[in-house]
Amino acid sequence: MTFDPGQLGQSKADLAETLRALRRRAGRTQVWLAQRCNMSQTKLGNIETGRSTPGLVDIELILRALDAPPESVAEVAALARLAHTEWQGKRASWRRGLEKRQSELAGLEADALTLRYFLPAMVTGLLATPEYIRASLGHSPVDTSKTVAKKLDRQAVLYDNRKRFTFLLSEQAVRWAVVPRAAMAVQIDRLVSLSHLSNVRIGVIPLGTVVGRGPMNTFTVYDQRLATVETFTGRIVFQDARDIAEHLEVFGLYERNALFGEEARAQLGEWATVYRS
Repeated sequence: MTFDPGQLGQSKADLAETLRALRRRAGRTQVWLAQRCNMSQTKLGNIETGRSTPGLVDIELILRALDAPPESVAEVAALARLAHTEWQGKRASWRRGLEKRQSELAGLEADALTLRYFLPAMVTGLLATPEYIRASLGHSPVDTSKTVAKKLDRQAVLYDNRKRFTFLLSEQAVRWAVVPRAAMAVQIDRLVSLSHLSNVRIGVIPLGTVVGRGPMNTFTVYDQRLATVETFTGRIVFQDARDIAEHLEVFGLYERNALFGEEARAQLGEWATVYRS
């Protein structure tokens, strides 16, 4: 799927207008359609005015009830996928304050029970030392002191035994020198330490591991309901079930090729020793 980030907000309005037009074209009232779809007229009215975004099941029920032609089904499917996608630009985050972004992430982490992090480039804040966090924010044109504190506060979630975390890190992510050599060794030691937590799995993928698909982006999947993808200029939030399923499939591919447990700790220990030498 390709899209212009500027389209994402408009797609929700377009989806509402398209569904409303399909109903009117079919000569049906809201009352009739709501009854056929086993939903309240209020819910249908909110969908048709764009006040709420319909789920994929709701859309399927509406299209079937209206006996929509194939070309309309394709149009609605494309709009629905965009409507369940959100673009969050980095500049907007800077304007709002990076610490607010950390509060949003903490909320996502608090709601989820199974969290998967694919990290091909750098160590995520949940696993980072204070020095690594400060250095990784050095490019931000704002005061980052509050953001560092928020990132460190977020790490407490790792000790919530109701939750299950899996972190997959490429060798580049582990060894990319964000801080001086001695501090990098400490950062890698931190990964080893956290890997002993009973609810935290840390997998590493050494260079040379044969994987048929290249690591394109950092991404996180929260349960099976939401996925976020990081880019240089912001992040994309996916709620469409197909997008989430595809990210889970990619995650599974790399997970099957990663080292875990004692094998991962041994490999991390070797990389830390290189930085200490």
